[in-house]
Parts: sequence; structure tokens; C-alpha cells
Amino acid sequence: MTDLRAALTGISGILVTPFDAEDRLAPSRLRPIVDRAIGAGVHILVANGNTGEFYGLTTAEAERMVAEAAALVAGRVPLLAGVGRAAGDAVALARASRAAGAAALMVHQPPDPFVAPRGVVSYVERIAEAGQGLPIVLYLRNDGIGIEAIARLCAIPGVVGVKWAAPTPLRLAQAMRAADPAIVWVGGLAEPWAPPFYAVGARGFTSGLINVRPAHSVAIHAALERGDYAAANRLIAAMEGFEALRAEEGNGTNVSVVKAALALMGEGCGAARPPGAWPLTPAQDARLGALLAGWGMIPAAAA
Repeated sequence: MTDLRAALTGISGILVTPFDAEDRLAPSRLRPIVDRAIGAGVHILVANGNTGEFYGLTTAEAERMVAEAAALVAGRVPLLAGVGRAAGDAVALARASRAAGAAALMVHQPPDPFVAPRGVVSYVERIAEAGQGLPIVLYLRNDGIGIEAIARLCAIPGVVGVKWAAPTPLRLAQAMRAADPAIVWVGGLAEPWAPPFYAVGARGFTSGLINVRPAHSVAIHAALERGDYAAANRLIAAMEGFEALRAEEGNGTNVSVVKAALALMGEGCGAARPPGAWPLTPAQDARLGALLAGWGMIPAAAA
């Protein structure tokens, strides 16, 4: 548990889900991505996160992906397994993740349009019971359920951390004060939001960039850990173009840009599934190629 808590204060690398040309799972294509991320020093890897197109997978596909990711990671770093959707699906995926050897479960916030704060508490309690002692990390993309409900979620036995993915650092600070002080609070909006989250006491951050350029993410984390916000912000500025591309079309290119970058690098992981944007437009492709060439990751001619 101590190792897991320490890993959560590092980088949570959200792995893509690879597909073949027929839109079938192709997990073996993850191998170079996993090896590169671990080699660069990424602290924890996540299967079935949003960069892994969790909501584009069937439950059976998600179960297979956590098992395949666990085999590729092979215990070198903790594997966090995303679970969610309908309560029954989340329970089934929690059991499959435990059987696969995941170190902890990451519970996606229910996207149901009719969500009661006490209903979310019941939802997480059911998942925790199915996990049979696996630690739980909450993934909150919306703080609208209220601070009281968040504190109740944090009090559920087994909950060890919260990935805060709302652009509200002051609300984050309020939630931290209201909850068990043993909870690990993680910045859930990737590198650009890490400095303000660090400023109010969160530690670590999620990252999709690690699929492509993990050493850059590790350098940002190291700068934040030593309190060098100026260096962290310079490094974040160097990746702004990549994140700006991912935010286009209402964030619909978030996964598409990562997968297109991998294809340019010769590590294609297939298309992004609908409703994500695929393929990138010619203009988006050109900007992405120029970024990767500027980083020295592909030849200028390829860009």
C-alpha cells in the first residue's frame, strides 16, 4: 500500500487501447509504449482510462485489456485498472481486474444524467465490495456532487486516492480539507494543470503524453517535486502545441492526436473509435508532424 501511495504521487500514465485494421483489439502493439514509459521512469500505468477509450470499449474488451496490460507491465510498476459505466459492468470489471493482478481500481465518475450524490456513494461501495480489498482511486471529472459527498466517498473503506479532473483548484483545496488526510490527491488534467494543483497540495498528475514522449512528462514531474515551477512551466510550454491539438473539436481529438503521433513514429495503434475524431484533418496532421519533428522524434522529411 505504501508503494501504491508513493506511485500515485508520481505520473499516472494513461495507456492507449490499440486496434488493428479491422477495429479488433491488438494489445501486443502496447509493448513498446509500456517499455518506453517504464524505462523513462513513469510511476504507474493505467489501463481502461479515458485515453484508453474506456467508453468506446465493450465490457469484454475492457476485461481483456486489463489482463493484457498486466501481462505487459509484468509487475514493474503498479497497474491501475479503470472500471465504470453501469454498476453491473463496473462490478464485473472490478472482479476481472483483480483476477488480472491490477494493483488498484480507478472508478470512473458515473456519466449518467441522473446522479444523486448518495447514489454515487452506493455505486463506489458496490465496486469496492467486488474488488475484495483492492485499493480504490476515485476519478472525479465534475465536482458538482458537492464537497460533503466527496468526503463521504473518501471515507469508503479502501479508497486511497482521488484523481481530480475538474479545473477548480480552489474546490480541490476545499475537498482536501474536508476529507481524510491520508487520501492522496492527484492532478487529473495532465501536465498543463499540474502546477496549480500542486500549489494547493495535490501531488502527481495523469498523462497521455507518456504514450509518445514519457521522458518529457518525467522531467515536468521532477521539476514540480523540487518546487521549481519556472522550469516546470517552461517544459509545459514546450508541449502546449500537442495539448492544444488534443483539445480541438470539443476534446474529440484527445485520443486521436496520441494515436496519430504513434503512427508517425512507426508504432501505429489503429484508429480512434467514434465518437472520437478520426482521422485528423490534413491541417491537424501537418501541425502534429511539425511538432514531432521539432522534438526530434521523426525526421523532418516525414513531417
